[in-house]
Amino acid sequence: MNTTPLTLSPSAAARVAAIAAKQGKPAILRLSVEGGGCSGFQYQFGLADDPDGEDMITETDGVRLVVDPVSLDLVAGCTVDFVESLGGAAFRVENPNATAGCGCGSSFAV
Repeated sequence: MNTTPLTLSPSAAARVAAIAAKQGKPAILRLSVEGGGCSGFQYQFGLADDPDGEDMITETDGVRLVVDPVSLDLVAGCTVDFVESLGGAAFRVENPNATAGCGCGSSFAV
């Protein structure tokens, strides 16, 4: 398991726990990065049943955030937060590796 720091904020952990409980799944959020989006890469979120063997895992308030080794290179040091505003509610990634991003915050470039 890699020790590169990732952070899952308490508000994101609470939201994942609520979604997982509703769906009867474990409170494990998978963050991955795929090519695409308006800036080159885009974040993908989903509930996971279990971490994979090489995943980096961090835990906040009993909720785990898991990231595969390939995606980890692009999101090392990031913070995953859940924000609510007049425009809606969404998971937001604060990524220190991103050199550019789009206005909606769902894609980035390195």
